[in-house]
Amino acid sequence: MNPDVDAYIERSEKWPEEMTDLRPTLLGCGLTEEIKWGKPCYSHEGKNIVILQEMNEFLALMFFKGALLNDPDCVLEDQGPNSRSAGRMQFASVQDVARLTDTVKAYIGEAIEVEAAGLEVGPAPELVLVEELQNRLDQDPALAAAFESLTPGRQREYNLYFSDAKQAKTREARVEKYAQRILEGKGFRDR
Repeated sequence: MNPDVDAYIERSEKWPEEMTDLRPTLLGCGLTEEIKWGKPCYSHEGKNIVILQEMNEFLALMFFKGALLNDPDCVLEDQGPNSRSAGRMQFASVQDVARLTDTVKAYIGEAIEVEAAGLEVGPAPELVLVEELQNRLDQDPALAAAFESLTPGRQREYNLYFSDAKQAKTREARVEKYAQRILEGKGFRDR
């Protein structure tokens, strides 16, 4: 048991009992625990398998390559509409943890097999930029170069945010507002 994970659980105000009850199952599957991205993360032979995420309504056990797992018990949910690889189980009580223990073990076993086989989630579909962003990039070569130098995930995140606005005027305003951040090489969420 990792003392950093002990400290994390001790500080938790939302789901400490659920994490405490889930932890022996995760470690019993041969996983190594550490804190990554500020959360308890479990890996096997250096490959990330699952991470615990405390949400308001539930504790999530997120499988990094959940999209590649069979889900015979229909317990994996998408992380969100734009997530391609992750899948998560949700626990709202210690009873949920107890009820799903065998399922957790089976899914972790499969997730380890997926990593051992070197399976990867397919490439993301080609990014189609929202018209207002594409127009701005066409008019500003420096901005276009800066946008191209961003990681694909950062490009996708900006595009999603810009395209989420219903009105063209709002989309244009968003592009203008974030142009300087793009020129600085920063992602949408970077500080």
